[in-house]
Amino acid sequence: MGLKGNLEFEFVTFDCYGTLIDWETGIRRAFKQALEGVGLSQAQEGKLFELYQEEEKRIEGETPYRKYREVLALAASAAARRFGTTIPEKLSSLLADQLPTWDPFPDTNAALERLAAEYTLGILSNVDNDLLEGTLKHFTVLFDLVVTAERVRSYKPAPEHFEEARSIIGADRGWLHVAASLYHDIEPASQLGINTAWINRNNSIVEKRLKGKILREAKNLSQLSDWLTP
Repeated sequence: MGLKGNLEFEFVTFDCYGTLIDWETGIRRAFKQALEGVGLSQAQEGKLFELYQEEEKRIEGETPYRKYREVLALAASAAARRFGTTIPEKLSSLLADQLPTWDPFPDTNAALERLAAEYTLGILSNVDNDLLEGTLKHFTVLFDLVVTAERVRSYKPAPEHFEEARSIIGADRGWLHVAASLYHDIEPASQLGINTAWINRNNSIVEKRLKGKILREAKNLSQLSDWLTP
């Protein structure tokens, strides 16, 4: 491991859900399963899911810290109240139970295997330790650095994940953080002076305030690994 080509990185860390794991497919499937029989249209289900995402962000930002299982339950209930319907209680348990079963993106493991041969890999994730432990079984490489919300008792975009990772890596070591979420990862990491690579699977437009701050944009992990392992 060491410096490769013109890239002065030793460590490459990843957000997990949405970057390595197909979070949206998994969570939408759980929503659909829990809402079966409620009689919502596809558009209504989509709106409820949008409200859930808003509530999850809000609750994660509250103090005191809550474990992610509780965040899932509270966000589902709050979204239902805003929507004006009753969500079956099984939704909150389904989200936590199914999360460790969600699949990696098709390009994830091949890219990780290429990168693991050249770099030290890590995960910075907004979940509980036991939930991530189940997810790690889906990967074909080992991660040397793992920082969870439970470990730092905080949720990204707060700085604790990044500060903890930096304390382990060392300020003078080359570090690249890779993520799909501008809100949770790219923006806060960039503000802390951490090099970032944005996985833009949906061909979204980068927000103006982040232009020039993202070191690399890639449409998937295969493209990222092509860049990092020339």
